[in-house]
Amino acid sequence: MKILVAGGTGMIGTNLVLHLADQGYQVAVLTRSPDQQTPFPKRVDLVGWDAATPEGWLQELESAQAVINLAGENIAGSGFLPEPWSPARRESILESRLKVGRALVKGFEKADPRPDVLIQASAIGIYGTHPGTHTLTEESPPGTGFLAEVCQAWENSTQPVEKMGVRRAICRMGIVLDPSGGALQRMLLPFKLFVGGPFGTGDQWYSWIHTDDVSGAMQFILEKPSNSGIYNLTSPNPVSNQTFARVLGRVLDRPSWLPVPGFALRILFGDVSSVVLEGQRVLPGRLLESGYQFAFPALESALRDLTA
Repeated sequence: MKILVAGGTGMIGTNLVLHLADQGYQVAVLTRSPDQQTPFPKRVDLVGWDAATPEGWLQELESAQAVINLAGENIAGSGFLPEPWSPARRESILESRLKVGRALVKGFEKADPRPDVLIQASAIGIYGTHPGTHTLTEESPPGTGFLAEVCQAWENSTQPVEKMGVRRAICRMGIVLDPSGGALQRMLLPFKLFVGGPFGTGDQWYSWIHTDDVSGAMQFILEKPSNSGIYNLTSPNPVSNQTFARVLGRVLDRPSWLPVPGFALRILFGDVSSVVLEGQRVLPGRLLESGYQFAFPALESALRDLTA
Protein backbone atom coordinates (compact mmCIF):
# COMPACT_ATOMS: atom_id res chain seq x y z
CA MET A 1 0.00 0.00 0.00
CA LYS A 2 1.21 3.50 -0.81
CA ILE A 3 0.49 6.23 1.73
CA LEU A 4 0.75 9.94 1.03
CA VAL A 5 1.45 12.03 4.14
CA ALA A 6 0.89 15.79 4.42
CA GLY A 7 2.73 17.28 7.38
CA GLY A 8 5.12 14.36 7.56
CA THR A 9 8.23 16.30 8.61
CA GLY A 10 6.92 17.57 11.96
CA MET A 11 7.38 15.81 15.29
CA ILE A 12 4.36 13.53 14.99
CA GLY A 13 4.75 13.08 11.24
CA THR A 14 8.41 12.08 11.44
CA ASN A 15 7.70 9.27 13.90
CA LEU A 16 4.69 8.14 11.85
CA VAL A 17 6.58 8.08 8.54
CA LEU A 18 9.47 6.12 10.08
CA HIS A 19 6.99 3.68 11.63
CA LEU A 20 5.06 3.13 8.39
CA ALA A 21 8.26 2.70 6.37
CA ASP A 22 9.52 0.18 8.93
CA GLN A 23 6.22 -1.71 8.59
CA GLY A 24 6.84 -2.10 4.86
CA TYR A 25 4.53 0.59 3.49
CA GLN A 26 5.50 2.72 0.53
CA VAL A 27 5.44 6.27 1.89
CA ALA A 28 5.58 9.62 0.12
CA VAL A 29 5.71 12.89 2.08
CA LEU A 30 4.21 16.12 0.74
CA THR A 31 6.54 18.97 1.68
CA ARG A 32 7.27 22.53 0.59
CA SER A 33 10.99 21.77 1.05
CA PRO A 34 11.65 18.52 -0.84
CA ASP A 35 15.44 19.05 -0.67
CA GLN A 36 15.60 19.23 3.13
CA GLN A 37 17.52 16.76 5.25
CA THR A 38 15.30 14.23 7.01
CA PRO A 39 15.86 11.08 9.10
CA PHE A 40 13.82 9.08 6.59
CA PRO A 41 15.29 6.12 4.70
CA LYS A 42 15.87 6.53 0.96
CA ARG A 43 12.76 4.53 0.13
CA VAL A 44 10.61 7.38 1.51
CA ASP A 45 9.90 9.90 -1.25
CA LEU A 46 9.79 13.65 -0.59
CA VAL A 47 7.28 15.27 -2.96
CA GLY A 48 7.24 19.02 -3.46
CA TRP A 49 3.95 20.87 -3.26
CA ASP A 50 2.66 24.37 -2.57
CA ALA A 51 0.08 23.21 -0.01
CA ALA A 52 -2.56 25.11 -1.96
CA THR A 53 -3.20 23.44 -5.33
CA PRO A 54 -2.98 19.93 -6.87
CA GLU A 55 -0.23 21.10 -9.22
CA GLY A 56 2.85 18.88 -9.26
CA TRP A 57 1.62 16.12 -6.92
CA LEU A 58 -1.64 14.89 -8.45
CA GLN A 59 0.12 11.86 -9.95
CA GLU A 60 1.37 10.90 -6.46
CA LEU A 61 -2.18 11.12 -5.16
CA GLU A 62 -3.53 8.94 -7.97
CA SER A 63 -0.97 6.23 -7.19
CA ALA A 64 -1.71 6.23 -3.44
CA GLN A 65 -4.28 4.12 -1.62
CA ALA A 66 -4.34 6.28 1.51
CA VAL A 67 -3.69 9.86 2.62
CA ILE A 68 -2.84 11.07 6.12
CA ASN A 69 -3.23 14.79 6.78
CA LEU A 70 -1.21 16.06 9.75
CA ALA A 71 -0.38 19.48 8.30
CA GLY A 72 -0.81 22.56 10.44
CA GLU A 73 1.26 25.15 12.27
CA ASN A 74 2.30 24.13 15.79
CA ILE A 75 -0.06 25.80 18.26
CA ALA A 76 2.79 26.37 20.73
CA GLY A 77 5.19 27.73 18.12
CA SER A 78 8.48 26.43 16.82
CA GLY A 79 10.75 27.51 19.68
CA PHE A 80 11.41 26.02 23.10
CA LEU A 81 9.17 28.55 24.83
CA PRO A 82 5.53 28.78 23.75
CA GLU A 83 4.62 31.74 21.55
CA PRO A 84 1.62 33.85 22.65
CA TRP A 85 -1.47 33.72 20.45
CA SER A 86 -1.41 37.17 18.91
CA PRO A 87 -4.18 37.90 16.39
CA ALA A 88 -1.69 37.25 13.56
CA ARG A 89 -0.66 33.88 15.06
CA ARG A 90 -4.26 32.84 15.56
CA GLU A 91 -4.98 33.52 11.91
CA SER A 92 -1.81 31.70 10.83
CA ILE A 93 -2.60 28.63 12.97
CA LEU A 94 -6.09 28.38 11.49
CA GLU A 95 -5.23 29.17 7.87
CA SER A 96 -2.30 26.71 7.82
CA ARG A 97 -4.84 23.96 8.40
CA LEU A 98 -7.61 25.20 6.16
CA LYS A 99 -5.47 25.75 3.07
CA VAL A 100 -4.01 22.24 3.24
CA GLY A 101 -7.47 20.75 3.66
CA ARG A 102 -8.71 22.70 0.64
CA ALA A 103 -5.71 21.60 -1.42
CA LEU A 104 -6.28 17.94 -0.58
CA VAL A 105 -9.97 18.17 -1.46
CA LYS A 106 -9.07 19.72 -4.82
CA GLY A 107 -6.64 16.87 -5.40
CA PHE A 108 -9.25 14.24 -4.57
CA GLU A 109 -11.71 15.93 -6.94
CA LYS A 110 -9.22 15.69 -9.81
CA ALA A 111 -7.69 12.29 -9.02
CA ASP A 112 -8.61 9.28 -11.14
CA PRO A 113 -8.32 6.86 -9.47
CA ARG A 114 -8.43 8.42 -6.03
CA PRO A 115 -7.25 6.98 -2.68
CA ASP A 116 -9.65 4.81 -0.66
CA VAL A 117 -9.12 6.41 2.73
CA LEU A 118 -8.10 9.71 4.32
CA ILE A 119 -6.99 10.02 7.93
CA GLN A 120 -7.50 13.55 9.23
CA ALA A 121 -5.56 14.76 12.25
CA SER A 122 -7.25 16.78 14.96
CA ALA A 123 -6.85 17.30 18.70
CA ILE A 124 -8.80 16.85 21.91
CA GLY A 125 -8.81 20.64 22.18
CA ILE A 126 -12.05 20.37 20.21
CA TYR A 127 -13.85 19.45 23.46
CA GLY A 128 -12.82 22.62 25.26
CA THR A 129 -11.51 22.53 28.81
CA HIS A 130 -13.32 20.64 31.56
CA PRO A 131 -12.16 20.95 35.18
CA GLY A 132 -12.85 18.11 37.58
CA THR A 133 -13.40 14.49 36.70
CA HIS A 134 -15.84 14.95 33.80
CA THR A 135 -15.04 12.28 31.21
CA LEU A 136 -15.01 13.07 27.49
CA THR A 137 -15.57 10.49 24.76
CA GLU A 138 -15.97 10.58 20.99
CA GLU A 139 -19.67 11.28 21.53
CA SER A 140 -18.98 14.44 23.55
CA PRO A 141 -19.96 17.69 21.78
CA PRO A 142 -17.42 20.32 20.71
CA GLY A 143 -16.54 22.93 23.30
CA THR A 144 -15.86 26.62 23.00
CA GLY A 145 -12.72 28.72 22.68
CA PHE A 146 -9.96 29.20 20.14
CA LEU A 147 -8.63 25.63 20.11
CA ALA A 148 -12.10 24.14 19.81
CA GLU A 149 -12.86 26.41 16.85
CA VAL A 150 -9.56 25.56 15.14
CA CYS A 151 -10.09 21.81 15.57
CA GLN A 152 -13.64 21.95 14.23
CA ALA A 153 -12.50 23.88 11.16
CA TRP A 154 -9.52 21.51 10.70
CA GLU A 155 -11.76 18.45 10.77
CA ASN A 156 -14.32 20.01 8.43
CA SER A 157 -11.66 21.04 5.90
CA THR A 158 -11.50 17.54 4.37
CA GLN A 159 -15.09 16.46 4.96
CA PRO A 160 -16.04 16.84 1.25
CA VAL A 161 -14.06 13.69 0.36
CA GLU A 162 -16.72 11.59 2.08
CA LYS A 163 -19.20 12.55 -0.64
CA MET A 164 -16.68 11.12 -3.14
CA GLY A 165 -16.96 7.70 -1.50
CA VAL A 166 -13.70 8.03 0.46
CA ARG A 167 -13.51 6.49 3.94
CA ARG A 168 -12.47 9.19 6.39
CA ALA A 169 -11.27 8.80 9.98
CA ILE A 170 -10.58 11.70 12.35
CA CYS A 171 -7.83 11.26 14.95
CA ARG A 172 -8.22 13.61 17.91
CA MET A 173 -4.83 13.50 19.57
CA GLY A 174 -4.11 14.20 23.19
CA ILE A 175 -0.78 15.46 24.60
CA VAL A 176 1.70 13.56 22.45
CA LEU A 177 4.80 12.56 24.40
CA ASP A 178 7.88 12.51 22.20
CA PRO A 179 11.47 13.10 23.36
CA SER A 180 12.30 15.17 20.26
CA GLY A 181 9.91 18.02 20.97
CA GLY A 182 6.50 19.15 22.13
CA ALA A 183 5.26 19.10 25.71
CA LEU A 184 7.68 16.48 27.04
CA GLN A 185 10.77 18.30 25.82
CA ARG A 186 9.59 21.48 27.55
CA MET A 187 8.91 19.59 30.79
CA LEU A 188 12.22 17.73 30.92
CA LEU A 189 14.55 20.73 31.30
CA PRO A 190 13.28 22.07 34.66
CA PHE A 191 13.27 18.55 36.10
CA LYS A 192 16.85 17.99 34.97
CA LEU A 193 17.74 21.28 36.69
CA PHE A 194 16.08 20.07 39.92
CA VAL A 195 13.27 22.69 39.71
CA GLY A 196 10.49 20.53 38.26
CA GLY A 197 6.94 20.39 39.48
CA PRO A 198 3.28 20.74 38.53
CA PHE A 199 1.81 23.68 36.63
CA GLY A 200 -0.66 25.84 38.51
CA THR A 201 -2.79 23.85 40.95
CA GLY A 202 -1.78 20.53 39.39
CA ASP A 203 -5.38 19.35 39.51
CA GLN A 204 -5.96 19.67 35.77
CA TRP A 205 -6.17 16.43 33.78
CA TYR A 206 -3.51 15.44 31.24
CA SER A 207 -4.82 13.14 28.53
CA TRP A 208 -1.49 11.97 27.17
CA ILE A 209 -0.31 9.42 24.59
CA HIS A 210 3.08 7.93 23.71
CA THR A 211 4.18 8.93 20.21
CA ASP A 212 4.52 5.27 19.22
CA ASP A 213 0.86 4.70 20.07
CA VAL A 214 -0.10 7.61 17.82
CA SER A 215 1.64 5.86 14.93
CA GLY A 216 0.34 2.45 15.93
CA ALA A 217 -3.24 3.66 16.26
CA MET A 218 -3.16 5.41 12.88
CA GLN A 219 -1.85 2.24 11.25
CA PHE A 220 -4.56 0.24 13.02
CA ILE A 221 -7.29 2.60 11.79
CA LEU A 222 -5.82 2.60 8.31
CA GLU A 223 -5.73 -1.18 7.97
CA LYS A 224 -9.32 -1.93 9.05
CA PRO A 225 -11.85 -0.96 6.35
CA SER A 226 -14.59 -0.71 8.97
CA ASN A 227 -12.73 2.01 10.89
CA SER A 228 -14.16 5.44 10.13
CA GLY A 229 -15.41 8.46 12.01
CA ILE A 230 -13.93 9.96 15.18
CA TYR A 231 -11.23 8.37 17.35
CA ASN A 232 -9.64 9.84 20.47
CA LEU A 233 -5.92 9.12 20.43
CA THR A 234 -5.18 9.22 24.14
CA SER A 235 -3.95 6.71 26.68
CA PRO A 236 -6.72 4.83 28.50
CA ASN A 237 -5.12 6.12 31.73
CA PRO A 238 -5.11 9.94 31.87
CA VAL A 239 -3.58 11.51 34.99
CA SER A 240 -3.62 14.83 36.80
CA ASN A 241 -0.80 17.26 36.11
CA GLN A 242 0.38 16.75 39.69
CA THR A 243 0.57 12.98 39.16
CA PHE A 244 2.34 13.50 35.84
CA ALA A 245 4.99 15.64 37.58
CA ARG A 246 5.43 13.12 40.38
CA VAL A 247 5.88 10.20 37.97
CA LEU A 248 8.27 12.17 35.76
CA GLY A 249 10.32 13.10 38.82
CA ARG A 250 10.49 9.45 39.89
CA VAL A 251 11.55 8.32 36.42
CA LEU A 252 14.28 10.98 36.24
CA ASP A 253 15.22 10.59 39.92
CA ARG A 254 14.59 14.30 40.44
CA PRO A 255 12.40 16.25 42.88
CA SER A 256 8.93 17.20 41.66
CA TRP A 257 7.63 19.49 44.39
CA LEU A 258 8.24 23.00 42.99
CA PRO A 259 5.04 24.25 41.31
CA VAL A 260 5.02 26.80 38.52
CA PRO A 261 2.42 29.44 39.44
CA GLY A 262 -0.43 29.63 36.96
CA PHE A 263 -0.54 33.44 37.04
CA ALA A 264 3.11 33.60 35.99
CA LEU A 265 2.48 31.36 32.97
CA ARG A 266 -0.53 33.47 31.98
CA ILE A 267 1.50 36.69 32.22
CA LEU A 268 4.34 35.24 30.15
CA PHE A 269 2.40 33.36 27.47
CA GLY A 270 -1.15 34.67 27.53
CA ASP A 271 -3.92 32.39 26.24
CA VAL A 272 -1.48 29.71 25.07
CA SER A 273 -0.89 28.87 28.76
CA SER A 274 -4.38 27.32 28.78
CA VAL A 275 -2.86 24.29 27.04
CA VAL A 276 -1.08 23.30 30.27
CA LEU A 277 -3.24 25.01 32.91
CA GLU A 278 -6.67 23.78 31.83
CA GLY A 279 -7.24 20.10 31.35
CA GLN A 280 -9.54 17.45 29.93
CA ARG A 281 -10.12 13.85 30.94
CA VAL A 282 -10.45 12.15 27.56
CA LEU A 283 -10.75 8.40 26.97
CA PRO A 284 -10.09 6.43 23.74
CA GLY A 285 -13.36 4.51 23.77
CA ARG A 286 -13.64 3.72 20.08
CA LEU A 287 -10.01 2.61 19.77
CA LEU A 288 -10.47 0.16 22.64
CA GLU A 289 -13.79 -1.09 21.28
CA SER A 290 -12.15 -1.67 17.89
CA GLY A 291 -9.49 -3.86 19.47
CA TYR A 292 -6.41 -1.62 19.46
CA GLN A 293 -3.78 -2.75 21.97
CA PHE A 294 -1.80 0.14 23.45
CA ALA A 295 1.95 -0.38 23.58
CA PHE A 296 2.20 2.10 26.47
CA PRO A 297 -1.08 2.33 28.39
CA ALA A 298 0.60 3.41 31.67
CA LEU A 299 2.44 6.71 32.19
CA GLU A 300 5.51 5.41 34.05
CA SER A 301 6.41 2.80 31.44
CA ALA A 302 5.84 5.39 28.70
CA LEU A 303 8.12 7.95 30.35
CA ARG A 304 10.82 5.37 31.07
CA ASP A 305 10.81 4.39 27.42
CA LEU A 306 10.90 8.00 26.21
CA THR A 307 13.69 9.09 28.56
CA ALA A 308 15.90 6.02 28.26
